Amino acid sequence: MQTLKLDHDNMDELQILDEEIVACRRCPRLVAWREGVAISPPRRFWGEEYWARPLPGFGDAGARLFIVGLAPAAHGGNRTGRVFTGDRSGDWLFRALWKARFANQPQSVNKDDGLQLSNAYIAAACRCAPPDNKPLPEELANCRPFLLRELRWFFGQEKVRPNKGVLLGLGKIGFDAAFDAARQFGLTEIKTRPKFGHGTEVSLNPNLTLMGTYHPSQQNTFTGRLTEEMLDAIFARIKALVEVP
Repeated sequence: MQTLKLDHDNMDELQILDEEIVACRRCPRLVAWREGVAISPPRRFWGEEYWARPLPGFGDAGARLFIVGLAPAAHGGNRTGRVFTGDRSGDWLFRALWKARFANQPQSVNKDDGLQLSNAYIAAACRCAPPDNKPLPEELANCRPFLLRELRWFFGQEKVRPNKGVLLGLGKIGFDAAFDAARQFGLTEIKTRPKFGHGTEVSLNPNLTLMGTYHPSQQNTFTGRLTEEMLDAIFARIKALVEVP
């Protein structure tokens, strides 16, 4: 993995991690794909300059809700440079976050649109856009250290907080990645990975709950497998768990 030379004296741990994620070129297949789609975008995005790099997390550095998605969309986050920004999945996710008062606005169009999250942070199991939205197991493994370091920031023992937290996995891959990282980091004594399902709720420890929801992808939203009411109910439950108004 290539890393940037950083001035650690002027950056906090999360900022340092963001820079390392952006500089990563560990997975040749993903590097080729993310850069290739930027060179030959669909007509509707002609003339736009693509981000075409891995995506760091986005949100409130003091968040109690930590969301783990699958991966950036080729013409969504890979284009705009912010997770779940500029695609239909993001439209659903940020609308739900806004309705639950975790976001200051319902739209996420580009990095300069003024969007801010409160008590919420969004990361991904895979930080680069993968072909067919399907990262390989080894690519997910390459990204896991980033997720572990984010969990250390938000839930590490040196940052114990009186407030409770929630890990929300979007889809099975996000759910499994969240649990596996929490288990590896020592945030739970549960050994067997829980079965994913929409509305699944697992107490990892007295202060941290793992939840699952269907991913807000078009495959799920267009078919009615996931409705706005279903997603709203997930965030209403999360608000109760993390005890925010």
